[in-house]
Amino acid sequence: MIPTRNIISAVLCMALAISGVQARTILTPDAENDYNRRLKLQPEIAERLAIPTNLEASEQEALKFLYAYLATPDVVDYTTDFFLENTRLALRAADEMPWGATVPDREWRHFVLPVRVNNENLDDSRRVFYEELKPLVQNLSMKDAILEVNHWCHEKVSYQPSDSRTSSPLATVCNALGRCGEESTFTVAALRSVGIPARQVYTPRWAHTDDNHAWVEAWADGRWYFLGACEPEAVLNLAWFNAPASRGMLMTTKVAGAYDGPEEQLDVTPISTIINVTENYAPTEISTVYVTDREGKPVEDATVRFSLYNYAEFYPLATKKTDRDGRAQFTSGRGDMVAWASDGKLFNLEKLTAGDTLRIVLNKDSNFTGTLEFDIVPPKPGGNTPAVTAGQMAENDRRKAVEDSIRLAYVNTFVTPEQAAGICRELQLDGRAGDLLVKSRGNHAVIEKFLRETPPAQRTKAVALLGAIAEKDLHDITADVLADQMDYTADSADSDLYTQYVLNPRVANEMLRPFRREILSNLTEKQKREYGADPRLLEKHLSDIIAPGLTFNPEGYRQSATSTLDYRIATPLDRSIAFVAICRSLGVPARIDPVSGVTQFADAAGQWIDVRFNQEASADTDLRAKGILQIDNESDLGGRSPKYYSQFTVSQIVDAVPQLMEFDDFETLESINSRRQPLQPGQYMLVTGQRMADGSVLSRVSFFKSEPGDTTAVPLTVRSDANALQVIGSLDAEMLYTPLEFTPDGLQTGDNRSILTTTGRGYYVLGIVMPGHEPSAHALNDIAAAAEEVGATGRTFLILFPDADTASRFRISDYGNLPSNVVFGADDGSIAKAIQEGLELPSPLSSDFPAFIVADSFNRIIFKSQGYSINLGETLARILNSVE
Repeated sequence: MIPTRNIISAVLCMALAISGVQARTILTPDAENDYNRRLKLQPEIAERLAIPTNLEASEQEALKFLYAYLATPDVVDYTTDFFLENTRLALRAADEMPWGATVPDREWRHFVLPVRVNNENLDDSRRVFYEELKPLVQNLSMKDAILEVNHWCHEKVSYQPSDSRTSSPLATVCNALGRCGEESTFTVAALRSVGIPARQVYTPRWAHTDDNHAWVEAWADGRWYFLGACEPEAVLNLAWFNAPASRGMLMTTKVAGAYDGPEEQLDVTPISTIINVTENYAPTEISTVYVTDREGKPVEDATVRFSLYNYAEFYPLATKKTDRDGRAQFTSGRGDMVAWASDGKLFNLEKLTAGDTLRIVLNKDSNFTGTLEFDIVPPKPGGNTPAVTAGQMAENDRRKAVEDSIRLAYVNTFVTPEQAAGICRELQLDGRAGDLLVKSRGNHAVIEKFLRETPPAQRTKAVALLGAIAEKDLHDITADVLADQMDYTADSADSDLYTQYVLNPRVANEMLRPFRREILSNLTEKQKREYGADPRLLEKHLSDIIAPGLTFNPEGYRQSATSTLDYRIATPLDRSIAFVAICRSLGVPARIDPVSGVTQFADAAGQWIDVRFNQEASADTDLRAKGILQIDNESDLGGRSPKYYSQFTVSQIVDAVPQLMEFDDFETLESINSRRQPLQPGQYMLVTGQRMADGSVLSRVSFFKSEPGDTTAVPLTVRSDANALQVIGSLDAEMLYTPLEFTPDGLQTGDNRSILTTTGRGYYVLGIVMPGHEPSAHALNDIAAAAEEVGATGRTFLILFPDADTASRFRISDYGNLPSNVVFGADDGSIAKAIQEGLELPSPLSSDFPAFIVADSFNRIIFKSQGYSINLGETLARILNSVE
């Protein structure tokens, strides 16, 4: 039987059709003007912007709207036929879906028609998704259709962290996993495919913990609703992040085109609008900053960066320009920020509490050195959750379990380690090739075929190529890219320099496409000789022929090297990618330095030489003209080494604005010092911080100078508060254990589940104990003695045994007064090892049982107790009651 709400929806659509509703307005006058303006401003790609004349009016209008606001890389890297197919599919969905006529023109133009969601590779997902989703949702109401699409997405994809490159929706499905940015991109694409307006919501950084997140908003029946991508709930506006979002400082959405919706516009570019949707999740305040010079006069057109401490840097949430009164304003959540104001030569920074008015005097120049300290407090938790019945929750859980099994059945078709080992034996390859096959997941057929079709004498080179690319590249690299690398890269002795910086096709986060054959075919023999012998000639050539391309690519989407050379318009980064691609095609090692972001090539001695294009480069490229960074730790972190992005970061001050140096994620201070990191002469900023258990931060900012040829010794001090809990380590809450239940019939084991599934969001206690072990027994007795206090916390106490066999020796009857929020399980050694590593303990936990930690679902450990202790139950309850 069709639900009544669907009958009403169908009747409404019929009534609209019968009444002669006007055709949808796709191309507004402003959009048409923007399209025509672009034709004049980008004559280099005017041919690619041209709209075929043999199309229906609606198709022409939709294509004009898209081309008015497509980023330049999308125009030159994808064909008109590709966008025409997507346009026709969007129009078809509007025609065939029951809600098609009810979607307003504005929401359809900006949130259904566009193909791009974020910075993903574009693909044919709209067609594939529509064919599969249409039968599932065509008889549902719009809100129910949103829920159904998310269940379908959960069936296809589960969460797994990865690098910052965003896979295409089809690649995400193929590999059955994605990080939150990929899951939300995929879910938005799925919703748009069936004509439901959808957009990706992004909090660039949480305020209360080091991380960010992305999710989805979908439009239905006149309003926007949110949902966790690939994380279906029984109702809309419900997700694990309800509470964290209520503490957020900023949530944004990037909209294609010139958008005139009701939300605050944070930034408007020629191709997009960034809107502020924070008010959908958290209470907000308007902060005002007045910028003056030393004489107190307003500074017009100064830059104000409203920055949030996260990952040990002050990350800019929003950048504003001051008006004639020197004023800039920003709407955010109710927490603390640091406002950084500059005019290109002078700067200053001050703590800013949301809702306050702050005056900043530009009084620091490029010679400033000194130290500042800021105590940063995040917004208080809050948030409301919609009502959900027990029946709804049970049905939703049942469906998710079925979807998990379907996805797992698909994942089980991937190459197993045993199968990979057999292929390696057959092809006479070592175990490294087997590891790569397993890591390729849903792309295993492409990788296996590549290895099989490579001549035996070239298979060592083939394995080196696969080992050089990122693990995510193994998930979606195509056969033509692999063939291009093999066929047009000269053989060389197997070395890291050759493998990583000649053979490797990956330069930055660009979409991998074949480039070597085309580059080599377009170079003259003279150019090949000259550029190969002296890449500085190539540097000058690219500086001369490539025009700046930021106007219609403000987000910095990556462009293929071949398109950069064909159309001679690119961002500075795309020009660098083209330089590296040409060098590697000629056998010259080249890269974009991962720390400084400077383009480099290696000379005959293997020494990296900086490339500066239009800048003066003679002195900068000489290592003798650079300084050396030496950071001296002066902090007591309990024997732990400070880690980059955890306790500290370094930024160079360029034109009075910080530019972060990109060291490896969580690289230790010792590792950074050991390689004597070269520094360009100039001004730098060392930021340190200690994240407290309540999410607040004790930060310190030290400015220093680097001089040519000198070693700059910089003291690193991490502030602390002996009276407050601090984050002391990490533990992945997604780790699995085996649930145990002690029944009269004996020990019962359940299916493996994650810590997070058991504890829910927030803080929890995890202990590892040993039966028949006095200190462990004492700890459990202490918890039993404090049963009332422990139970009143409402938090889960997860007690694990080293393994299930050990647990069989435990007698729960000895601890009859344990509160109901204590649950039991068995580890396989992995959680104990992770705790040891996360706390950087010198010995395994088994050397001093029991071990108890207080941690939260954001993977933060704030308390540890190991070995014999007294009053443990009371201590744990007190800690849980002191944090939110």
